[in-house]
Amino acid sequence: MAGASLLTLLDDISVILDDVSVMTKVAAKKTAGVLGDDLALNAEQVTGVKANRELPVVWAVAKGSFINKLILVPAAILISAIYPPLITFLLMCGGLFLVYEGAEKVIHRFWPHAIPDDEEQNARRQANADETVDLVAFEKEKIKGAVRTDFILSAEIIVIALGATATATLLQRSLVLSILAIGITVGIYGLVAGIVKIDDVGLHMMEKDGKFTQKVGKVLFAAAPKLMKFLSIAGTLAMFLVGGGILVHGINFLHHEVEDIAHLTGIFESFTTALLNGVIGFIIGAAIVALLTVINKIRNKDAPSAH
Repeated sequence: MAGASLLTLLDDISVILDDVSVMTKVAAKKTAGVLGDDLALNAEQVTGVKANRELPVVWAVAKGSFINKLILVPAAILISAIYPPLITFLLMCGGLFLVYEGAEKVIHRFWPHAIPDDEEQNARRQANADETVDLVAFEKEKIKGAVRTDFILSAEIIVIALGATATATLLQRSLVLSILAIGITVGIYGLVAGIVKIDDVGLHMMEKDGKFTQKVGKVLFAAAPKLMKFLSIAGTLAMFLVGGGILVHGINFLHHEVEDIAHLTGIFESFTTALLNGVIGFIIGAAIVALLTVINKIRNKDAPSAH
């Protein structure tokens, strides 16, 4: 009897693990788009850091990402069981933050006089140019910003994964989200670490013997800044695509309008949906930037003069 019970238990565990494996694959496929955005955004967050500080910064953000997952996975499971609408509200707040961050970057790039200078960015440039400055202090704010962005994207990934496990038991759902959270964090930040060190690898290969190795090294070294620039642009676009997508899905009339317009484009429906999400994200983000800029100007105007 004891042997039969043990075999039954092992069989049940095997069935659960098989189901978890299948659901994890489904959830990973559904989150693939957001994962691409997550990679681009996190690689973009490390730009501007000195070469010898790149890996420590990536590691610091990765640790923050693990902490985010430790908070988000149990919180998502708990909220989905107690009050599911709260997840939508929190995602909407995250979407607003993403489009605001993206719009601020675009406006600073193309219309630098439209909003006040980014003092943090200016200070970082000065710190990078001054060998006597402790860069760790300046990196802390950059790391905090990257961890905040990771928190929002991680929440989006986990919510999508929750949808893929809607019919699962609590145990299966917990296992799927935990496996996905660990796999995503290791995979994303492993790739980010590889991307930011491409130029160092290229330089090392250029110093080796052998013409072929040196040529490959030159290609890698030349490609590194172009790749980082591309990822910077892609990361900003991702803010609008992901943030705009969250907001559109959370506002019923916008969601239906986008679906109706995209449906008219036939085979380009998916592309049109993403484009409209991005445009709406930029418009909302620009509106938030404008509103906060006006508020800050009014506050500065009303503030008592120091003289």
